[in-house]
Amino acid sequence: MRLGESAGRTDPGRVRRRNEDTFVLDPPLFAVADGMGGAQAGEVASRLTAAAFREYHEADELPPNERLQAIIQEANRRIYERARTDSDVSGMGTTVTAALLTGGRVTLGHVGDSRAYRIRDGELEQLTEDHSLVADLMRSGSLTPEEAEAHPQRSVITRALGTDPEVDVDTVSVETEVGDLFLLCSDGLTTMVADDDILGILSAAPSLDDAAKELVRAANTGGGEDNVTVVLFRVEGDEPVEETLVAPALAEGNGQGDADELEDTLTNLQPVQAPPPGARTPTQPSVEPARPRRKPRWGRRLLWAAIALGLVALLLGGALVGLSRAYFVGADEQGNIVVYQGVPFDIRDGVGLYRERYVSRVLASQLSPEERAALFDHELVSYERARARVAVYEAEAVP
Repeated sequence: MRLGESAGRTDPGRVRRRNEDTFVLDPPLFAVADGMGGAQAGEVASRLTAAAFREYHEADELPPNERLQAIIQEANRRIYERARTDSDVSGMGTTVTAALLTGGRVTLGHVGDSRAYRIRDGELEQLTEDHSLVADLMRSGSLTPEEAEAHPQRSVITRALGTDPEVDVDTVSVETEVGDLFLLCSDGLTTMVADDDILGILSAAPSLDDAAKELVRAANTGGGEDNVTVVLFRVEGDEPVEETLVAPALAEGNGQGDADELEDTLTNLQPVQAPPPGARTPTQPSVEPARPRRKPRWGRRLLWAAIALGLVALLLGGALVGLSRAYFVGADEQGNIVVYQGVPFDIRDGVGLYRERYVSRVLASQLSPEERAALFDHELVSYERARARVAVYEAEAVP
C-alpha cells in the first residue's frame, strides 16, 4: 500500500477567541491534539505535543505501536515538566490522536476524546474509544447515546497528556485496503456535525483539501462552539510507504481560517421570483365567504385560564422546592468531582438546571471506569448523602 492524498485544517470556531488545537501532517505520520487549560495553557500543551512528533526520532526504528507510544510518552513528559516548573501553565493538558501508516496497516495512538475514523465502502467507522466521562457511562450502560449528547459533563475527559508523569496510551492497528480514507479530528467537529453529515461531506468533496474545508465549515455552521481540527489521508495502490524527507506541516494556535469560510451563506440563496398576478402564495390564504361569528364566552374562558395558571404555579412551586433539595454527583470541566444542587439537565449549552455546591480536590481521572460509573449515576439524593459518596474517594486519595 502507498499513501495517497492527505490534507489538514484547523479553525478557532465561532465562540472561542483562541485556537488551542494543533495538527501534524508529516506523512506517513499524522496527529491531532486538542489542548485544555486556563489562559494560553491549552495552546502550549498542544504545541508541545506537535513538537514531540516533529522532533523526537529516538523511536523511529521501533515497531509502529511502540513508536507511537514512545512519542506520546515524550510529549506527556514535556508537558508535565513545563507545567510543574511554570505556574502560568499549571494544570494544562491535551488530547492526542495519532496515526502511522506502514506497509498495509495503520497504527493509532490515542489519549482523550479526539477521534480516528475509517471510511470504507461508504461506511464511517470510529476506530478509537473516547476517554471521557460520558463514554464511560455509555459503556457501562448508564447512559444512552441520546442522553450523552445533552449530558452536563459531556466535555469532561478522563485521560489527557500532561496531568501525570506517565500516561496510559491506547494503541490499535488496522489493516488497510485500497481506497480507505482515514479521518483524525478534535471533538469540535464531532460535537457539531453528525456522523451521517460527515460521511456525506467526505463522499461528495472532489479533493481531501476541499473535504477538510467543508468539514470545518459545517462545524461552524452548526454553532462552532469549539476549536475544530481535521486531518485526512487516503491509502492507494500497492507500493510500500516510504518516510518523507520534507518538513512536516504543523498547524497551530491562532489560525482564523480562510476568508471564504467566513463568508455569509447568503451566497447560496436563490433569487425569489414574483408570482404571476392572482396566484396564491404560501402566506396568502384563500378567501371564503364570511360567516356569522358566535359571541365568545369570555367569562368561562377566563375561569378556565385562571384554573390552568393556578395549576402551573402549583407545579412550578413544587418543582422548585424539589430542586432545592435535590443533589447529584458529577464533574466540572477541570475534571474535579463536584456535588451539584438541582437536576442533571442542560437547557442549552452552558445553561443548566443545577449549580455547584461542593468541589472536591479529587479528580474524576483518578477513579477507575467502574468507580466513575457508580459515582456519576446522577441519582438525586440529599446533600449529606452526596457528600458521603464523595468522601469515600477523598479518604482513599493520597494527600
